[in-house]
Amino acid sequence: MTVTLPLAQMTNAEKLELIQVIWEDLDKRQIPSPDWHEEVLMERERLIASGEETFMDWEEAKAELAKKFE
Repeated sequence: MTVTLPLAQMTNAEKLELIQVIWEDLDKRQIPSPDWHEEVLMERERLIASGEETFMDWEEAKAELAKKFE
């Protein structure tokens, strides 16, 4: 199925609304995660538990990125 939308004529607000409608529809369908996703999450959990990787909260990450791209 090919869907053609007048994207060039749509406002940003209309495009965002369309994205939201599509996202909500996908969310209702409960699409399963691919097999590799669990493997990646488990590896990340292992790295954090072993101290090989760390993480920071979102506000700290945003501040660090803002400094990097100033």
